[in-house]
Formats: sequence, structure tokens, C-alpha cells
Amino acid sequence: MSFKWDRVHVWSCEITDQPGSVAQKLAFLAEADTNLEYIFTKRLPHKPGYGILYVAPVTGPVQVRAAKAADMHEADAPVVRRIEGDNEAGLAHHVTQKWALAGINLQGLTMAVMNDRFIGYAAFDTVHDANRAAQILADLGLAAAAEANQNGR
Repeated sequence: MSFKWDRVHVWSCEITDQPGSVAQKLAFLAEADTNLEYIFTKRLPHKPGYGILYVAPVTGPVQVRAAKAADMHEADAPVVRRIEGDNEAGLAHHVTQKWALAGINLQGLTMAVMNDRFIGYAAFDTVHDANRAAQILADLGLAAAAEANQNGR
């Protein structure tokens, strides 16, 4: 079990909850040749008729200008991390259980599997929680490597 863990600099903006709102914002980024790996939207329950759009990555001055032209800003919260690794049955449960036992609360989690690999985006309340979650992943990876080595794999 190996993991790759990266910080994601997320940009966000408020959108209206109507057809075309997301496409309108993404058009600015498409014009700047932005290759987005993360797009997440959700309605704002406390503000009917509105939602929020999160995207990443936005890199370089041209893309930053495009994001700002779309009224986006780099978000401080949530703290998002990209996780990638070898997939196995029960992995999501195992990882989230370890995080729960450590008292780490997730703001959000999205995971998908393709072939034998998974990719996920985990949103945390604080940088401290994200760092603790990373250490738990590292420990799980080391433990799995030691077990595989012991079993001759």
C-alpha cells in the first residue's frame, strides 16, 4: 500500500444555483488553458439560490488572472489534500477509521478508483488535521511495506 499526498491550492467563488453558472465561471479558466484536476460544487443551504464552486489547480500568472476575472479567490478553507495510491478492498474504510480514531474530522471526501489505483480529495478543517492525516497515511504505508517484506512479497 503506497500513497502519494499533495497539497491542493483550491480557488473558489460563489455561484448562482441555476443552469450555466458553473460553465460561465469555468469558461474564464478554459480560455487560459487551465487543466483542472479538481472541480467541486455544492449548494449553500444557508443562502438559498446560491452555491460555491471549488477548482484546482490554478497555476501561473495567466491562470491566476483568469480565476480573478471569474471572481475566484484562493481559499484558505477547507484545507484540501490530493491522495493517490494503490487500491485494495476496504481501503477507504481503513484510512477513514484511522483518521477518526485520531480525532480528525473530515469536511469532505471524494474518492474514485480506476483499474488498481485510487485518487481522492480530502478536505480538512485545519492544516494541523491535514498534517496528522498525512502522518497516518505514511504510517499505514510503512506498515504495509514491512508486512509485504516480511511475507516475501
